[in-house]
Amino acid sequence: MPPTKAAIRTAILSARRALSDDVRRAESDDLRRHLLDLARSGDVVCAYVPVGSEPGSVAALADLLAAGVRVLLPVAVTDDAGRPLPLTWGDYRGELVVARFGLREPPGPHLPAEAIGTASTVVVPALAVDRAGSRLGRGAGFYDRSLAMAHPSARLIAMVRDEEILDRLPAEPHDVPMTHALTPGDGLVELG
Repeated sequence: MPPTKAAIRTAILSARRALSDDVRRAESDDLRRHLLDLARSGDVVCAYVPVGSEPGSVAALADLLAAGVRVLLPVAVTDDAGRPLPLTWGDYRGELVVARFGLREPPGPHLPAEAIGTASTVVVPALAVDRAGSRLGRGAGFYDRSLAMAHPSARLIAMVRDEEILDRLPAEPHDVPMTHALTPGDGLVELG
């Protein structure tokens, strides 16, 4: 029987936590360079602020700003019952505030969920992605509710470590496939 999403999540999170600071720093630097290579002045890029062991860095966001890119960062919102809603977005201008769920986000005002549709590139946190583009997230569903609003021509990029591109992941009918993965060693990898 193939491993469940929960088992895959547990294994990947454990492997990420076991990384040395030197490896984590080197991978973040590589991802930073690769991400900057993808962006052009005037682009709109939806990105994220990594938490815990997630790949990426705030320095990469600063690089994008310095290159003339408009950077939109997610703001997690829920309904009155605590169910995830599509992400809203905040313009990153170099400042972050502490938010719910242990996240950091740009201060308000925030843009509506449909702002994702203005981005040419959407960089998504992921625990793993498979060669067909199925992404394994943390399971809350914020991105699942948001990615369908991305522009049809946008690159949807899962940022993962090299070994987190897997042959096959369990997928659900509502999952929006990633078009690419971005890894420290291989850079931009086309999926699908």
